[in-house]
Amino acid sequence: MQLRILPYRFATTALWLLFVSLACLSAGVWAAESNDPLPSWSDGKTKQAIVSFVEKTTRQGSPGFVPENQRIATFDNDGTLWAEQPVYFQLIYALDQVKKMAPQHPEWKSEEPFASALKGDMEKLMASGKEGLMKIIAATHADMTADEFSENVSQWLKTARHPKTNRPYNEMIYQPMLELLDYLRANGFKTFIVSGGGIDFMRVFAEQTYGIPPDQVVGSSLKAEYKVRNGKPEIVKLADINLVNDKEGKPVGIHRYIGQRPLFAAGNSDGDFQMLEWTTAGKGPRFGLLLHHTDDKREWAYDRKSHIGRLEKGLDQAKDRGWTVIDMQQDWNQVFPVATP
Repeated sequence: MQLRILPYRFATTALWLLFVSLACLSAGVWAAESNDPLPSWSDGKTKQAIVSFVEKTTRQGSPGFVPENQRIATFDNDGTLWAEQPVYFQLIYALDQVKKMAPQHPEWKSEEPFASALKGDMEKLMASGKEGLMKIIAATHADMTADEFSENVSQWLKTARHPKTNRPYNEMIYQPMLELLDYLRANGFKTFIVSGGGIDFMRVFAEQTYGIPPDQVVGSSLKAEYKVRNGKPEIVKLADINLVNDKEGKPVGIHRYIGQRPLFAAGNSDGDFQMLEWTTAGKGPRFGLLLHHTDDKREWAYDRKSHIGRLEKGLDQAKDRGWTVIDMQQDWNQVFPVATP
C-alpha cells in the first residue's frame, strides 16, 4: 500500500509546488507591470530618456542628484496637456460667450471681429490677428468679478462638447501626460502649468484635471483691481493686458510667478521654444521635452504649417539642443483617457 501512496503524495506535492511557482511568477509579472509609472508610453528611447533623467536627478549619491526644492517641472497646456484643435479651447469658450452676449450687443452684427465670430467664419476671425482676438477676450472676460468669471467657465465646461469627439473639453486630455505628471510628483518634483492660455481660465479646472493647484498655474492675464461692490470686496477683471505668457513671455512669467529656473520643461510648439531654451541653459542636468503631433487617426497630425501650435524651429533645433521629441504615433500607446459613461 505504501508503494501506491508514495507516488500519489509525490505527484500531489509536485503539482502544488508547480502551482505555487506559477502563482509567484504571475505575481512577479503583474507587479512588474503595475510598477510601470508610464504604462501608456511605448517602451523606447523617449520613455527611457524620461525615466533615466528622473532616476539620475532624484537618486541620492548620483552625480546628477538635485535637491527636492529645486525640482521644478513646467508644462505648457494647449497641445501639451490637452488637445488644441480645431482652435484653442479658450477661444471656443470666448466665441460661445459672444453668442450668449449678442442680444445685448446688436452692434456686433456688423462690427468686426464679432460679426465673423457670430457667423462662425473662423478664417476671417483668425485673420483679424492678435488685435481682433484680444477684442473678443476683453469683451467676454473683462468687467466681471473673478468669482463670476470662474463660475462662468465652470458651467461652460459642464455642458460644452468638442466638435469632433463630443467629449467634454476637460476630458480631451492626454493620458500619457497625466502619468508623467504623477510620476514626477511621486519623485519630488513640483509641477506647474506655464501656458499662453488665460491664467484665470485654467485655474478653474487645473487641480481637478491635472492635480495642479491654482497657485501652480502661470498664464496670460488681464489686469485686475480691488473694488468694494455693495459692501462686498471683489477682484474685478479689466480689459487691459497684464501679461501675454507666450514665447519670450514664458520665461518672464516663470520668473515672476515661480522665481526659479525649471529643471524640466515640456511644450509642443514654437511658442514654448524660449521656455525650453531657458530651462535647458541652466547648470546641471536639465530636460527639454517637445510633443510632436504625428497621429492623424487617434488625434491630429500637424507641425510646420499649422494655424495653431506650429512647431518648426523646435523641430529643427531639438537634436542639437539635446531636447527629447515625443512622436505621438510611436511613443504613446494610448492618447486620451477612457471616456466616462
